[in-house]
Amino acid sequence: MRRLYPDGLAGRFALLLVAALLAANLVAVVLLSFERDRIGREAGALREIERLVALVPAMEALDPERRPQLARRASTRLARIAAGPAPLVARDQSGPRAAALGRRLSEALGGREVRVALLAPRPDGPRHRRAEGVALSIALEAGGWVNVTAAGLRPPEAAAEGGRAFLTVLGLSLLTVLAVGLLWLRHLTRPLGQLAAAARAAGRGDRSARVPEEGAREMREAAAAFNEMQARIEGFDAERMRVLAAVGHDLRTPITSLRIRAEMLDEAEAEPMVRTLDEMAVMADGLVSYARSGREAEAAEEVELAALLDRLCAERGAVFEGGAAGPVRGRPVALTRAIGNLVDNAIRYGGAARVRLREAGGMAVVEIDDDGPGIPDERREALFEPFARGEASRSAETGGAGLGLSIARSILRAHGGGVELSNRAGGGLRAVVRLPHAT
Repeated sequence: MRRLYPDGLAGRFALLLVAALLAANLVAVVLLSFERDRIGREAGALREIERLVALVPAMEALDPERRPQLARRASTRLARIAAGPAPLVARDQSGPRAAALGRRLSEALGGREVRVALLAPRPDGPRHRRAEGVALSIALEAGGWVNVTAAGLRPPEAAAEGGRAFLTVLGLSLLTVLAVGLLWLRHLTRPLGQLAAAARAAGRGDRSARVPEEGAREMREAAAAFNEMQARIEGFDAERMRVLAAVGHDLRTPITSLRIRAEMLDEAEAEPMVRTLDEMAVMADGLVSYARSGREAEAAEEVELAALLDRLCAERGAVFEGGAAGPVRGRPVALTRAIGNLVDNAIRYGGAARVRLREAGGMAVVEIDDDGPGIPDERREALFEPFARGEASRSAETGGAGLGLSIARSILRAHGGGVELSNRAGGGLRAVVRLPHAT
């Protein structure tokens, strides 16, 4: 059975189209068969009515003694006719269907009295008795009655109901076929949605995003190519971080050696050299720190941001103004480091840090405000680049090597989020961190 199922996407779409067409046509054939039978029964009923209309004047033209003989000859397998002095139907049955049939016959017979009673079907009777029937009593002008018991002689309203039922069943059947087709189509295109979601995650910097290699052949090939691309980019990133870490680590030894030698010189000559070497040491430490941020092996878990922010602010002298948001999934130490860098920058350059937590757009949002001078619009994005700083010094006292924002954005993007900077209307800078909720 699996061999008959197409492997390619085009083949599966073709199979879906063929199956939908076959199902729709099969339903139409079955329903048309029932409708043909219904129309045939209605045509037969109309012929019976026309025969009765023609029979009544003939009965009135005969003597009462000869009328039973004509009635027997006029009887058929579906309609039994009798002539007698008393009506078969004692009184007209109330109801719109019986009344409509009575009016129709009375008009065709020139206004003669017609009594109608509906007969319930007999499931255990002969086949022609299993359908709904009617009993008729037609008054003759010369006296006497023509009594008719007919099966399948349906009132006009019953015929109309049969047509509406046909259209209703046909519509429901086509809707069912459409619903099944849409569900199958959704199943076929689900791998595309998975690929799109993984591509968005990769665009945010998540190198762990992978796509299940399932579905049609083209989908499997696309998923395999994406997974291979992700693995290669992850390898390149890891190699780049290893090189940065090695460079930063190897620079420490000559910098330390040069500092020792510089300190042996006169103080006036040594001071500028030591200051330069200190800045180089800060840069080397920053390289190691930046490389470490990209290759930490900490396990991801659900993180309650409110508790993390409360603890972080207490440790760093910031003010946590509260708020609430759903848990996020991430690496607690890495998130503490990323948000801690932003808090440290706010305290260092803005004199204070106020932190709030809220939800917006289905994500957890952390806002960090300071009271500093802000940053010009044209420089805000540039500050996220490695070694970019708001002032030229590289000393540890004034901020370090300029890797804090770059490290923070790298960590947050790896968690599927991001960070933005904006100047507040009342003065100061605002850093906004967005993280997706745990799923």
